Amino acid sequence: MKQILISSFDMSIGGVERSLIGLLESFDYDKYDIDLMLYRQQGEFMPMLPKEINLLREIPEYTTFRKSILEIIKEGQYRAAVSRLLAKYIGQLVSMYKGFKELGLIPMQLAWKLALPVLPPIEKKYDIAISYLWPHYFVGEKVNAKKKIAWIHTDYSYLEIDNKIDAQMWERFDYIVAVSESCRLSFLKKYPQFEERTVVIENISSTNFIKKMAEDNCTSELKFKNNNINIITVARLAYAKGIDDAVKACRRLLDEGYNIVWYVVGYGNEEKNIKELINNLKVENNFILLGKKINPYPYVKACDIYVQPSRYEGKAVTVTEAQILGKPVLLTNYNTAISQVKDGFDGIITDLGVDGIVSGIKKLIDNPEIRNTLQYNTINSNYCNSSEIEKLYYLIE
Repeated sequence: MKQILISSFDMSIGGVERSLIGLLESFDYDKYDIDLMLYRQQGEFMPMLPKEINLLREIPEYTTFRKSILEIIKEGQYRAAVSRLLAKYIGQLVSMYKGFKELGLIPMQLAWKLALPVLPPIEKKYDIAISYLWPHYFVGEKVNAKKKIAWIHTDYSYLEIDNKIDAQMWERFDYIVAVSESCRLSFLKKYPQFEERTVVIENISSTNFIKKMAEDNCTSELKFKNNNINIITVARLAYAKGIDDAVKACRRLLDEGYNIVWYVVGYGNEEKNIKELINNLKVENNFILLGKKINPYPYVKACDIYVQPSRYEGKAVTVTEAQILGKPVLLTNYNTAISQVKDGFDGIITDLGVDGIVSGIKKLIDNPEIRNTLQYNTINSNYCNSSEIEKLYYLIE
């Protein structure tokens, strides 16, 4: 039986974490012995982990990547605290100098690089080690495995990082897995030297699980009225997801006489800014932040239209989940959007930004026959892709 290690940060609510559960549920545990290394064993999705996996114990040095600097100091992990502080201030200065929108990515890179000398290795030897979430230094540097695989979940065209630092990290891996072809191509534009190592394995979605979970009742939290069009988005409150553009689009649609209520399931570091924008634009009754939800599916099922207003994506798990639930889907034209829907068949793709979001939603509201066609096609399409696990088996074997 092959020994496999899979690593990730934790099991907090998120698309990557949901896709990890889909992957773990798909493994043949008669053939593979799976160890799961979570840097910190926390998060709402912890109870959803398959019982067949072997959850490794926490290692204090790795838990620091999911703790505040103050927590680390209180625990007496001073070397980790110093490396985090240096990474934070140097990284943010570099990010601001370069004009980056997301100031936390380079500090994250540097935090791992500076901490590497004090991070303990894993003693057990594995046949395969899989790093499921960037940065991939743990598997790259601290795990002994015959073969190493790293996952890409984002569009590298827009990722604001130090590519030279990451190129050294990618050298440690035998295979690099992108979650879509567009995601693979965007990665190779930055790192063409890894073309022969880079393959596509799509996120695995369990249609039965999603439909079953969607049966829960959530209507008490939703302000439905007969004349409203109810829009739903499930996403982190982060720059990449374009929630600020969604708020502005909501204001525009209301001003033009459209009766909409837009719900967002999710949380993130932009929450304060988005709440301020909601208040400034006076859309408090029409743009509703629902916060964290372990089960977002009833909210998606209850609404009329699913919108993904992102600036960039690898492959949004939530879009496929909305399609499984038979929702008309609208995506902005981020680079990997064409890998998610067939425009005009099971979704529509509109221009990036506020203007595109507004025109796309107006099209769907003004033309109920288009919504009905999209809904019919999603209901009658098969989004179950459990066979994707065979591609991973091929790499393993």
